[in-house]
Amino acid sequence: MPAAPTILFAGDLVGGLGRRTLLGLLPSLRERYAPDFVVVNGENIAGGLGITPKLADELFAGGVDAITLGNHTYRRQEINAYLDSGKPIVRPANYLASQPGKGFTIVEKGGVRLGVVNLSGNLHLRAGRVAFLEIDNVLAELDGKVDHVLVDMHAELTSEKIAMGWYLDGRVTAVVGTHTHVPTADLRVLPGGTAYITDVGMTGPRGGVLGVKKEQSIQSLRTHMNVRFETSEDDPWINAVVIRCAEQPRRAAAIEQVLAPWRPAPAAGSRF
Repeated sequence: MPAAPTILFAGDLVGGLGRRTLLGLLPSLRERYAPDFVVVNGENIAGGLGITPKLADELFAGGVDAITLGNHTYRRQEINAYLDSGKPIVRPANYLASQPGKGFTIVEKGGVRLGVVNLSGNLHLRAGRVAFLEIDNVLAELDGKVDHVLVDMHAELTSEKIAMGWYLDGRVTAVVGTHTHVPTADLRVLPGGTAYITDVGMTGPRGGVLGVKKEQSIQSLRTHMNVRFETSEDDPWINAVVIRCAEQPRRAAAIEQVLAPWRPAPAAGSRF
């Protein structure tokens, strides 16, 4: 592995379609971008809310190196023990220390060590501690143990994510925003050498509303009544970024957006 590895980070995988989209496109993405590390946000993978051990294992078996989560971390109770099993899956570091899981993990390939950190925004999301204080503790713990650091800032407000990018500029390799499911156009390498994007976007059904069947979302907005949301199956896309690390530790050389449709092969026996 080169001293300056490449990281592929895929935005929020939504439902089974999001999982299939990632795994279906990953071979061609590996051929095109040659990522050394593959990291995904998987907090919406189980029917649009949460993640299960079975689904996490499927991602790992498919070539994912680390999974980040967010505000739906604990939607499925069966994930709680899994988060403490030592697998490279992380929940926001600024959750309560008493809650299952850890906020960072270290994955290593070819002698290169990548620290993967998950943070939750504090504005409009429920997090037990202040993200801007907790990240200092995490970086102190990672000091001397990693070559590069990727931070997934899972937050509602663009302002909070942008502020975190500036706060960590020159201290981590990349700060990637997740949660809002819509890719932003502000990706860049900040002056201190940190790759940044406010939101990577969503891997899953672009034909829905943030992953939900569009008819159900529209009905809810029109009637102001409770509507049972289901994951859309329309127009699957991957939203991701490729981060080219610099040879200097905790610095990036470039960040590139990956927005691509997935067209699964027709089922056996299909006429189309």
